Amino acid sequence: MSIRIKLLLSYTGMLVVSLLVFVLTAGLFTIAATGDVHSLRDFYKVHYQLNPLTEQEESIFLELKYMAKNDPDGLLDINQLKDYDFKLKTVRAGLYVRRENSQVFESQTFNQPALHRHLPAYDLNNNQIRNTFNIGERFYAYAKYDFRFADGAKGSVFVIRERSPFGEVTRRLLPVLILALIGVIVVANALLYRWITRSVVRPLDKLRHSAEHIQEGNLRFSLDTRTRDEIGQLNEAFENMRKRLLESVQLRLQDEENRKELISNISHDLRTPITNIKGYIEGIRDGVADTPEKMDKYVNIIYSKAVDLDKLVDELFLYSKLDLKQVPFTFDRVDIVRFLDDCIDELHYAMEAKGIALQWNGRPERGIPVMADLEKLKRTVFNIIGNAQHFMDKPQKNIAVSVQASAEWAAVQIRDNGMGISPEDMPHIFDRFYRAERSRNSAMGGSGLGLAIAKQIIEGHGGRIWAESEPGKGTSLFFTLKRTTKEGSVGSYDGAHTHH
Repeated sequence: MSIRIKLLLSYTGMLVVSLLVFVLTAGLFTIAATGDVHSLRDFYKVHYQLNPLTEQEESIFLELKYMAKNDPDGLLDINQLKDYDFKLKTVRAGLYVRRENSQVFESQTFNQPALHRHLPAYDLNNNQIRNTFNIGERFYAYAKYDFRFADGAKGSVFVIRERSPFGEVTRRLLPVLILALIGVIVVANALLYRWITRSVVRPLDKLRHSAEHIQEGNLRFSLDTRTRDEIGQLNEAFENMRKRLLESVQLRLQDEENRKELISNISHDLRTPITNIKGYIEGIRDGVADTPEKMDKYVNIIYSKAVDLDKLVDELFLYSKLDLKQVPFTFDRVDIVRFLDDCIDELHYAMEAKGIALQWNGRPERGIPVMADLEKLKRTVFNIIGNAQHFMDKPQKNIAVSVQASAEWAAVQIRDNGMGISPEDMPHIFDRFYRAERSRNSAMGGSGLGLAIAKQIIEGHGGRIWAESEPGKGTSLFFTLKRTTKEGSVGSYDGAHTHH
């Protein structure tokens, strides 16, 4: 059974129960007020007929009416009238008799001097013998009978009962009020059913349709999550799941494209040194290297290409492990200034042999402790400097290192005065295997993985790496590391260093 049918049945049941409770309450109230279950009929007469009298009042009125028809002068006997009035007093009613314009008898029950002026005129046809009237704020219901005395004079006999104005209005409007109450209950239940349907069933329908879309493989839709109730929270969680699934599918497709591109790039970068090695080996086999000098040259070239090939395979392996988050990081408290001193010392002579001046640009006087993995951070610095040396085109080639520190971060800058990077190449320099088109033939060296590896390592440290460049003037590479103020060891940098 669907939720919609269950809700419809439940609210229909609530409606029926409400009506039954209303009827039962009305019945119990009537019994409590009258004290007799048989007086329900009297209660109906009192409250639903136009001019109500109780059964006792009606009985006395019929006796008086009979007397008016058969012995009208008997209604002039004051003692007899007092007896009838006494009977009416016991049921909180009273007797009034008139002859022409004069009063014959008036019950002391009313205590109303203006009563005679508000009584209805004579109607000897007795077309309307029951009605109501009010004197000020006091309200009366009566039954009357008009007749003629033996001498032909007009007379009337009244049985009068005082009623509450509110009770009379309620009596008159009670059927309307009951219908209105039933209507309110029905409308309220219908509106409640509609509201519950709109707020529960419709969102669940949308959720079901969304699940069907996902089952069909369609993730490009949006699920409305405007409500803040439990259904809205469920829809929001489902929408977040859809987005994550869409991102996962897109990532998988992107990974597939990257895998194809990686295979293509690896094939290209491995083919070049392998082709060169094969060419020189074939030259040796064909006897082209027919002198010891040529043989040494061919062997040295083959060795150099094999070293490049080994380096490329090593970088591919490292990048792959970094990309898959399979390389563990071991962090130590390191003085970044002393660390860069060691890096400059180690590279100084190799750079000098290539005509490149590698030096500090304003070395800090005090140490700056950071948290770093020494081996991987050294690989980052060497990759950045190694990448910079391939693009030096000035007679005086310079690479400068500097450090700026804030309360939380240390920023390292490595600047060169090379040819710079064009604006269209800047967004891609940290992509794997990316090289500017003019150097795609590897004439300038490099595997195209150096900066991609550096990016993976710095992000593994929780830092950030970026570049700024002016074509024709040079490029600056920046990376940040988290500072630490914790006292203790500072890695392996405790000795003296030569500063450049």
